[in-house]
Amino acid sequence: MDETIQGWPYEPQPGEVLAREVRARDGRMVIQIRVELGVLQLEVVGRPDGTRPHGFVTFLDYLRQRASGRDQAPGGKVPSWRMAPEHCIEADREFVQYYHRRVAWLALHQFEMALLDADHTLALMDFVRQHGIDDEYIASHERFRGLVLFQRTQAAAALALERRRPEEAIDAIHEGLVQLAALQNAALGEPDRSEPSYQALIEQLRNSEQQIRKNFAVEKTLREQLDEAIAVEDYERAARIRDQIRDRARR
Repeated sequence: MDETIQGWPYEPQPGEVLAREVRARDGRMVIQIRVELGVLQLEVVGRPDGTRPHGFVTFLDYLRQRASGRDQAPGGKVPSWRMAPEHCIEADREFVQYYHRRVAWLALHQFEMALLDADHTLALMDFVRQHGIDDEYIASHERFRGLVLFQRTQAAAALALERRRPEEAIDAIHEGLVQLAALQNAALGEPDRSEPSYQALIEQLRNSEQQIRKNFAVEKTLREQLDEAIAVEDYERAARIRDQIRDRARR
């Protein structure tokens, strides 16, 4: 461990994740995250801890198999499968592992990988929402949905910019804003002040959008122009814009 952290002090700026990709002794690439008491090492393929739960690539894959194999009740109805306490513990472990790797990918500007890990986490949260052991457990996951959506949106927009597609970056931000606004509207009770509020996340994305518009001189994206054409029932113009969007997607 001393050799690993030598020359890599734990001196992060506020909000900074100290991460790096290194080659292990057997030649495979791994991610290392510097934390106060040492280093977290994560695999870059499959589960971050490198295990195969019950022989599956991820614990989510195992849970899906368990839920799909539910026996039918009398009358042909399939009762809703519920996670057992041991399932909840393992799902939480996978949730945390993918969080660490997702923020590491973002710090390393590996945006496509961050996007994939965010999608896995959202799929795990969707499964928990449908099959969680009780409402309290479901809520313990749902409270992080806004943050995961925010980070997914960051990754999608950054990936589009990396590919020199600023309009697609703005569209990705718009999609994220719609999803966060829906969460905000559906939220019940007071928000948990220990986590970023949806409004704070929304404002960050709006600021990013304005910066992209300014830097790349984007007034209206093709999708925004399409929405305008449909709103005024100019369907010929809408058809032309759809063709432009399809052509762009093929490039």
